[in-house]
Amino acid sequence: MNAKEILDRLVGFPSVVGTPNDGIVAWITDYAERCGAKVTVLPGPEGDRANLFATIGPNHVPGYVLSGHMDVVPALETAWTSDPFRLRADGDRLFGRGTSDMKGFLAALLAALPAIADMPLSRPLHFAFSYDEEAGCRGVPHLIRQLPELCAKPIGAIIGEPSGLRPIRAHKGKAAARVEIRGRSGHSSRPDQGLNAIHGFACVLLAAVRAGDALQSSRLDPCFEPPYSSLQVGTVSGGQAVNIIPDCLTAEIEARAITGVTPSDLLEPVRLAALGLEQRGFQTKWELLSSYPALSLAADAPLATLMEGLTGVETLAAVSYGTEAGLFQAAGIDAIICGPGDIARAHRADEFIRGDELTACQTMIERLAETLRN
Repeated sequence: MNAKEILDRLVGFPSVVGTPNDGIVAWITDYAERCGAKVTVLPGPEGDRANLFATIGPNHVPGYVLSGHMDVVPALETAWTSDPFRLRADGDRLFGRGTSDMKGFLAALLAALPAIADMPLSRPLHFAFSYDEEAGCRGVPHLIRQLPELCAKPIGAIIGEPSGLRPIRAHKGKAAARVEIRGRSGHSSRPDQGLNAIHGFACVLLAAVRAGDALQSSRLDPCFEPPYSSLQVGTVSGGQAVNIIPDCLTAEIEARAITGVTPSDLLEPVRLAALGLEQRGFQTKWELLSSYPALSLAADAPLATLMEGLTGVETLAAVSYGTEAGLFQAAGIDAIICGPGDIARAHRADEFIRGDELTACQTMIERLAETLRN
């Protein structure tokens, strides 16, 4: 199968983040095994989704990991001009949810697999396909923890997020949390008998705004845009009617951290403000939803030099969005971002990738395999 045919099959699986993914995992497993790869399916603790790890070549010596996620964001945008889970071609453009982010990379990799399997590799290529990346990289930590049982420690990891096939050496880290505040309901005419959860949240919101503002004048890294860490309240939900004292409020907060800053630490002023409400009679619950570290790879690192040679493009210093690359680096494996497509097309209606981008990515992967031949 060529990359376009494989992408057609992958897009046809509505592997939306947070939902079961057994269909796409089974199809990739069958395809990869028929091409000669050794495949291990790694179920996650959720019980209804799994990571997948495949190897071509000897797994007892260090090689490279090609990493991507199988999940996609929901396709709820009303502006779609075709079924988002059915690949549609218009000239060289291939439309569908996940085409750029990032089933296009998976399709190019799988299309290269038969040629790679025919090569006498002295070092292996590993394919690490994860779940629930779009929920804050929740699936890949389980895979990374199992790597010592699956292969020798890899030399490096290439994360195929859409970058126009330009290697990227750094990204910000991220942490997200949910806070729940419970007060006491009642009629709005008797506020003295209730405890307004929304009013209680005001001090938590103020703490978040102040913390976010303070980050703009704290530690800076000019590689990023903006050059500082950030914090925001992203969602707030609470209340039933204007004449009912709201007894419950839920909010979600995220922090994005530059290199050298622990993302979850940025949320600490907000967490402390929420816990402080308990002294006023509120009940609070704080839940860390996800967290992954920043990525920072030196410009002269062997992996950066390798990718410049494979792509013919100079590395880009940094991007502000996050990927699974930081988690590989935290595990002691050099990592870099490089994949087909454009991040600007992701998470929007009529997401697409071009056929020539798939071809270029497949060529890059096959060139990488050539460097590992006997």
